[in-house]
Amino acid sequence: MPGSTDTSTESIGARIREFRLIRDYSLSELGRRAHVSTSQLSRIENGERYPSEPIIASVARALGVSVSVLRGQPYVQALQKDQLDALLTPISTSFDDWDIPPDDGPPPRPLETLEAETARLVQLRVKAEFLQIAGRLPGLISEAAIATQTQAPAGHRRERAHDLQAEISRTAAIVAYRLGYMDLARLALSRMAVAAPRSGDPRQVAIERYERAQMAADNSRLDRGISLMRHALRDLDDDGDRATRAVRGTLQLRAAVLSARYGDEAAAGDWLGEAAELAGETGETRDYALAFGPLNVRLHQIAAAGDRDEHAEALDHAVQVSLPEDYPPTRAAHYWIDRARAEAWTAQHDDALDSLRAAREASSQLTRYHHSTHETVATLLRARQRADERLREFAAWCGV
Repeated sequence: MPGSTDTSTESIGARIREFRLIRDYSLSELGRRAHVSTSQLSRIENGERYPSEPIIASVARALGVSVSVLRGQPYVQALQKDQLDALLTPISTSFDDWDIPPDDGPPPRPLETLEAETARLVQLRVKAEFLQIAGRLPGLISEAAIATQTQAPAGHRRERAHDLQAEISRTAAIVAYRLGYMDLARLALSRMAVAAPRSGDPRQVAIERYERAQMAADNSRLDRGISLMRHALRDLDDDGDRATRAVRGTLQLRAAVLSARYGDEAAAGDWLGEAAELAGETGETRDYALAFGPLNVRLHQIAAAGDRDEHAEALDHAVQVSLPEDYPPTRAAHYWIDRARAEAWTAQHDDALDSLRAAREASSQLTRYHHSTHETVATLLRARQRADERLREFAAWCGV
């Protein structure tokens, strides 16, 4: 990051100003390029207003940087403290050896053992246990690569090996994305894009596009992400299977969020409506660790309202939610983080901190590294002349 060794403590407004000066843009010039008013940009840079997701995407595009850069990811000092940064390089190296396994490497464990280990990895992913996942990934990536080459050229067992590759690559991409390592996330997804079509499971192909749409959004290519969802829905036939319909509904929810960030509220509403109708038919599902159903539709309504700066509306949705005790920890944490954002921007500061603490209890590592956590904490700090001990403790914990 220019001019700083660690940007996790800066606000997004400060980073926008830094890049604006590097590009030698005046406020009015950046506003013209990003289609944002000069007065609004000034308030954002001065920390008086947090930019909505559509504004962040527009400003990032105008400045020629990714959204993650403006958010200050990765949060290097926090990653070093958790020893996660040192675990990410071996993952990248394993992907580099994807199609050329080592000559002196041991044979992989039986396919059934690798499938069981991958299932355990997915459970860790649902809990956002990044440290445990990162330690296990390099070996699994290598074993899955060898397994695909030791099976018969055609047949169900080879498809199963490729399905493992797809799921392991997806896990690596999700972890890297959550920690702000976008290059590694894209590398992992490129490997998933190769494995998924060979798995014999068209739903894996659709899920790869679902994950890739998030990368497109980070590059301020929201239109590309929406297009990916349309193509995925076109190619994944509705065969009536509950799992297939859950994947289709998940694609619709991602399209809704991306459309909202793109500023197309009508399309976002249409996508949410389609997903809600489908969720009414499927009920609550957890196929492919996606947790699709009426509850997840409501959670996306909260996120979409917050993304377009309708924080009172987001909070109205949020207070109606009652999370089941066994709800996936990462989804629960997302709910509390989105609720905290809405509470912070409706001046309910104590409630916002309570929600952030609930998010930490649900999924500590996801909450610690989530960009919205950092911005909400910064908002709460700016709102008080002197932060109380609880807020200071939370800010220190997440590196703000």
